[in-house]
Amino acid sequence: MDFAEADPHLITDEAALRALYAPTRELAAKKCIHRLDKHCRALIARSPFLCLGTRGADGLGDVSPRGDPPGFVRVLDDKTLAIPDRPGNNRLDSLSNIIADPAVGLLFLVPGFDETLRINGTARLTTDPDLLQSMAVRDRAPKLAILVTVSEAFLHCAKAFRRSRLWDPEAHQDRSELPSLANIILDQTTGVPEDAAEMAEIDAELEENYRRSMY
Repeated sequence: MDFAEADPHLITDEAALRALYAPTRELAAKKCIHRLDKHCRALIARSPFLCLGTRGADGLGDVSPRGDPPGFVRVLDDKTLAIPDRPGNNRLDSLSNIIADPAVGLLFLVPGFDETLRINGTARLTTDPDLLQSMAVRDRAPKLAILVTVSEAFLHCAKAFRRSRLWDPEAHQDRSELPSLANIILDQTTGVPEDAAEMAEIDAELEENYRRSMY
């Protein structure tokens, strides 16, 4: 059955979508630029965290977090960024997606800033030894870097962060109210050990792995 027939409330074309909202303000429409100006560069230099959006050969979208000390993303020129790929779980979701479809979206966050920087463009993967060595941390260079060619860049307003109170310590939640990461993954896969001491040992091993393999 066609979705439109199944649910008459679904929005299935852009005309119907835009009819729900007021026209885009002129400044919002014009704010998108096609290079990295001094303001984009200043935010990137201060950002220790970004979200990387990609799409795989199967058409499914994916978003991956990337974090390092502020300034970890290198601005190579007005149209090019380099993002180091640090050790992870070797699923390689984002990297495989880039090979299949180079279109990417980036969202840069700066702790304490309610505004974010959005960048859209295309990506490719490089093992250039000079570039990788320049991105070394603790004498460990990444295996590769993600090069992003910038198509558009613009600042996103503060509303989402102010609604969420993301940086407000009074809005922070107690992590202990949910199981540990290892506990959740085991519960979703092979099962959680009945012995609490064994589970505590697994949690400790994960923390030790974090310590040893950050870079």
